Amino acid sequence: MSEKEKVAADVELTLTEPSEPDGQRRTTTRLELWAFYVYYIGNNGLSGFNFGPSQFQNLLFLAGYDPRHAPFTAPCGADTDCVLPYLGRVRDVNSIVLLTNGISFALQAAVLLLVGAWADYGSWRPNITIFFTLLAVAVSFAWLGVDDPSRWQAGVALYILGLITYQCALTFWTAAFPGLARDLPKVQESAAQTVSGEKTLTAHADCESMERNRISNMSFAVCSAGEIVILAIMVGILKGLKSDASTENNTKAFSVLIAFSGGVWLLCALPWFFLEKRRPGLALPATASMLTIGFKQTVVAFRECLRLKQTFLYLMFYFLMGDVLNTTVTVIGTLQNSVVSYSTLQLTLLLIVGIVTQGLGIYLFWLVQKRFQIPTKTMLCFNVFWILILTVWGLIGIHTDKFGFKHVWEIWLYQAYYGLMVCPWYAYSQTMISEVSPLPQMFLFFALFSVVGKTSAFIGPLVSSAIITASGNNDNYPFVFLFTLGALSTVFLYLVDVGKSRKECEEFVQAEAKREAFADAP
Repeated sequence: MSEKEKVAADVELTLTEPSEPDGQRRTTTRLELWAFYVYYIGNNGLSGFNFGPSQFQNLLFLAGYDPRHAPFTAPCGADTDCVLPYLGRVRDVNSIVLLTNGISFALQAAVLLLVGAWADYGSWRPNITIFFTLLAVAVSFAWLGVDDPSRWQAGVALYILGLITYQCALTFWTAAFPGLARDLPKVQESAAQTVSGEKTLTAHADCESMERNRISNMSFAVCSAGEIVILAIMVGILKGLKSDASTENNTKAFSVLIAFSGGVWLLCALPWFFLEKRRPGLALPATASMLTIGFKQTVVAFRECLRLKQTFLYLMFYFLMGDVLNTTVTVIGTLQNSVVSYSTLQLTLLLIVGIVTQGLGIYLFWLVQKRFQIPTKTMLCFNVFWILILTVWGLIGIHTDKFGFKHVWEIWLYQAYYGLMVCPWYAYSQTMISEVSPLPQMFLFFALFSVVGKTSAFIGPLVSSAIITASGNNDNYPFVFLFTLGALSTVFLYLVDVGKSRKECEEFVQAEAKREAFADAP
């Protein structure tokens, strides 16, 4: 094979894989790209990730009792412990939140294991995103019927369902962006220039990488701008409901905000439902069915990851650091809710600060990366350092009440810090997946990383819940575990070599084209 033929084979995925029934590629249009961005304004996490968990913890606090007295004879107070019987024993409400969070992530891993690979086959893969979106919206409206402490058990079910549907919809929406980048006119032109010899293969790979980063960062920036508008409207809703007039009003306001978030999500999702081009996927292997392909591909992907050494190293990092960040945010969230006494107005204003700084942080990260052409891995390493600082912040609060997410001023500072320095993780960690994954089965590897992420994400909350219980309800003790795990994970990120990963992925694609990857799959 000549050098020119080799280059053409290397960029064949961009030019011809997968092909359309009419032999023509579907170019990503500006309208389709903006529909992709607008979807994220709706799937912003306000219902399933922010207000849903806060309402759940609020219901637990109102239903719980002070353990210094006989069960259910003394309500919980701002300066007392708060417990409830849950899953066979009496637990601190923060421990209950973490435990339920872990159960939710375990169920998410099982769901993604079954359906994650479906997105790789046929032209109906957008249906998965549509299904989880509609289910998430339904869960959001269901919260309107759970606005009293006596219904906290129903809140458990809605909390779990809300997290599962939010994360699954987000996973399959996110997995669409490498295909959008690959079909951009600029990337297609770059691929053609590479085949003709006008551009090197490395230059083309860098061009596509920068476009993936641009789409990822733009989606976060657009989401942040839209979310600020949504939160501003929510402040008006809370004023109309007089949420700060009584505990009952505040609790009802939580459910109204969750339902409103669901309605906005549906409105923002509709353009993407209709404008996304249904790019065809792979042919189903002869040895698999739609019921078994998820398990089979997970086995194949894990096995191939042992050959894709760089992918495996990043998988290990993603497993550990994803657990650290998810659990850290959950632990801080429980502390935050307690500090602001579950005030819907305070939490909404805090979110506005967080979202403004999130948009600013992601935009500044992108400007610096674009100006100095900094690789994705370098940007991710810089971001991870500030995540570790966040765990140190909580660690200090183990033996002191003066610092460690225990004061209102700290919560305001945390929201700004989280937006500026931590939120870029959600853009760069996802882009990095596309940097170390084979293009034809990008959905498979995104699903694999999601399964791994969800598996790690239920380990962290379960361990943290046990740590809180064993430490006599000290809610800051989990930061010892989180800092240690986070520091360990950075070793795996340091070892990842993106250049070597591209070569390994090329060999994987060649083997998959011959069905060698599935030949001996169980």
